[in-house]
Amino acid sequence: MAKVVLEDVGVPIEQLLGAAEYEKNLEHMRGLERTITARRAEVAAGWGETYVERVHAKGKLTTWERIDLLKDPGTPLFPVGTFVNYGLEFGDPPRTSPGAGVVTGFIKVCGKHTVVIANDNTVASGSWWPQTPEKIIRAQEIAMRLRVPVIYLIDCSGLNLPEQANTFPGKYGAGKIFKMNSLLSAEQVPQVAGVFGDCIAGGGYMPIISDKVVMTENAYMVIAGAALVKGGRSQTITSLDIGGPDIHVHLSNCADMRAPDDPTAIRMIRREIAALPTSAIEYYRFGMSAVEPRFLPSELAGLMPADHRMPYDMRQVIARLVDASLFWELMPETGQEMIVGVGRVSGLYAGFIANNQFLTEHPEDPQKTRPGGLLYQQGIAKISAFSRACNDDGIPIVWLQDISGFDIGAEAEKHGLLGYGSNLLYTNSTNSTPMITILLRKASGAGYYAMTGHPYDPVLQLSTPITRLAVMEGRTLAIGAYRTKLDDNFNIISQDPKEREQIVKGMEAVEARITKDMDPFRSARQRDSDEIVLLGELRGYLEAIIEMSYQSIGYRRVKTPRIWSLHDIAAINRRI
Repeated sequence: MAKVVLEDVGVPIEQLLGAAEYEKNLEHMRGLERTITARRAEVAAGWGETYVERVHAKGKLTTWERIDLLKDPGTPLFPVGTFVNYGLEFGDPPRTSPGAGVVTGFIKVCGKHTVVIANDNTVASGSWWPQTPEKIIRAQEIAMRLRVPVIYLIDCSGLNLPEQANTFPGKYGAGKIFKMNSLLSAEQVPQVAGVFGDCIAGGGYMPIISDKVVMTENAYMVIAGAALVKGGRSQTITSLDIGGPDIHVHLSNCADMRAPDDPTAIRMIRREIAALPTSAIEYYRFGMSAVEPRFLPSELAGLMPADHRMPYDMRQVIARLVDASLFWELMPETGQEMIVGVGRVSGLYAGFIANNQFLTEHPEDPQKTRPGGLLYQQGIAKISAFSRACNDDGIPIVWLQDISGFDIGAEAEKHGLLGYGSNLLYTNSTNSTPMITILLRKASGAGYYAMTGHPYDPVLQLSTPITRLAVMEGRTLAIGAYRTKLDDNFNIISQDPKEREQIVKGMEAVEARITKDMDPFRSARQRDSDEIVLLGELRGYLEAIIEMSYQSIGYRRVKTPRIWSLHDIAAINRRI
């Protein structure tokens, strides 16, 4: 009978690094983490205490207070899209839109993982800014992919009209939210909506397709608010009169239940989630329990070098992410620049595909070595086969990216890397198993695509404080941009002092711009990555998303480990 045998991986941190090097790395990371933590607090504050007081004066809770009541006590919120729109200003006078005016993330409610989508009522009454619809749609996509319930906490005054050109008409404009409501319903993904205040136009449409709709006495849902009705029909009327719970619970049937206040509405939403079928997570643990890694995930912050050009041991990263630091590595002798294998996360099986950062043996000449962090022929074939097998077996895949790209040059072309790379792209494009991408550090060139970067639809993509997402490093790109001005050793050809000075300044400007573009806040701001997480938080996010991958049954294949395709790969590659 085929068995899954997980083996020890990793060693104590003191055996890896000297105390001075570890502290140097840790201090560098702490500086970056302080910036992230401070900016998270800035986003969570919305438009500040004055707007919090306005919300409380209306007898309502803030969005963050609602979420805290909604989730199971003592459990975390895993935010997604915290830094969307970060640092951008809109309108005249210019205003910010912290988090694009909406909170999205994962929470546990009555023991079940859910996706929560909640308008921030301290930011322009929860209205929709540029990128607000896209952020909401992304959260809906995650729920759709994993078939986990969606909870809407709606307190939305509709589009921020001065910015309507950037939120209304496009393919991923506000109207796509309602299409996603419909698709979720068609796929029988539970949707429960709480309506807590102004729900005008799009804000009014958003809850209607939900299975259950709860309204508070402060809430109303209208196609057009009282101000427009007064202007268009010369009627003196309030929005509560035309779309409050008296109308929608008792007459129009657009809502199901009414609640006297926010806390009661939250309890009613929790009751609806409690009525859903039991989670399958325990079933798919196959008799195992969730176990913490033997080595602390927090050690990752000191394991990663302060200098991004320095290598580190990727197996030690895996050891700090998987249960009990146990891992089944497959094909370790083949394509050594890549690491593939299976571990458990929260007692559930997950496949891992990671870039080895160290020099590796050249398969055709044992006297030679090759740099790590690149894709070569055997490594590409190895991860393609592993990815296909995980998809066949129903095992979620975690991609740990620290990649500079594909190998280049005569040998790469002779080995047909274009074809092997295309095979990998096809595999990952057609996989149906959940895939999670973590950009640990470098995410460069076509290697970023090949290892299931965002364009290849991972169910979640996370960045870290040291992520460097770009086609190539700034210095390399500057050399490429000025290649005609350089000799074979990349020295400036011109002897004219003025021209040489212009070339130097131009190359420095290109390098500085690309380096600035690689800031993880930039990619998070424009939704090129779902969230920036601290390295010590990676394990928690993985626990949540892997559990979500197994929570619902019947929507994807999950094979018993006895008959995994991975056993065939292991047998074929076993050395006798």
